[in-house]
Amino acid sequence: MSLRRRDFLRISGLGLAASPFAVRLSPGQREGEAFRELRRNVGIFSARGGTIGWLINADGVVVVDSQFPDTARLCLDGIRSRSDRPIDALINTHHHGDHTMGNGVFQGAARSIVAHARVPELQRRAASQSGDPDQQVYAETTFDESWDLRVGDETVRAKHYGPAHTGGDAAIHFERANVVHMGDLVFNRLYPFIDRPSGASIRGWIRLLESVLGEHSNDTLFIFGHGLEPHGVTGSKADLELQRDFFTVLLETTEKAVRDGRSKEDLSGIESLPGFEGHVAPVDWINLSAALGVAYDELTVE
Repeated sequence: MSLRRRDFLRISGLGLAASPFAVRLSPGQREGEAFRELRRNVGIFSARGGTIGWLINADGVVVVDSQFPDTARLCLDGIRSRSDRPIDALINTHHHGDHTMGNGVFQGAARSIVAHARVPELQRRAASQSGDPDQQVYAETTFDESWDLRVGDETVRAKHYGPAHTGGDAAIHFERANVVHMGDLVFNRLYPFIDRPSGASIRGWIRLLESVLGEHSNDTLFIFGHGLEPHGVTGSKADLELQRDFFTVLLETTEKAVRDGRSKEDLSGIESLPGFEGHVAPVDWINLSAALGVAYDELTVE
């Protein structure tokens, strides 16, 4: 989901089991305008929540992430207008509600819902905390390291690299198209949400980004869960490098503060990181202070 600065005033402050990113279709925007093809039958759907990815070819359909019930219905209707093929799989990149609350809409239309093995557990815990377990639909096909599916002449591969944004993230590679859906492993020019209670690791996130950068070419096109306009929710390896560098500076800044004997509360006075002055908070509680606090805990708490 792309965010313009004026959109921040319209974002819900709900917990992640609902979503912190509740930007809706802009006034007058039609369903068809939310769809955009990227290359070789792979595209995105942007409405409210984490960016949905899709593959629609002559032999089948794959969808990545499901947003919310209302926008999932818009997405499904748009897919149905483009193909009468069954949806071979809905893949969840991770458990947060703005990527999974629409699972129920796709449940009857998709042959399977796929996610990393930790996603159902984390989703159940988040739903229990938010009081809406009855609204959840969980992946029934799970994997520990990787999962792949052949759809006509395209291979779709989901890969888990270890703890990063959560403990159960996956990047989804459309191999022939050379498109990778990163889910929330990239917050493009936004301060990221680092879900430490769900197993997040900043050091693991850096390692993950280094691995992805090493595996893909300069021509690879990446899809991001969230992004600040005009940079948006698609980009290149340069955007992954920027995300990696943000986390590197975040840890370096926090490490110095720890060596200097500063407390976590002391870090809250830091207004920006050098080289990342243009980053903004997608919502008031996903900000630089929160990221520094998680970094402090990661460096000091066993």
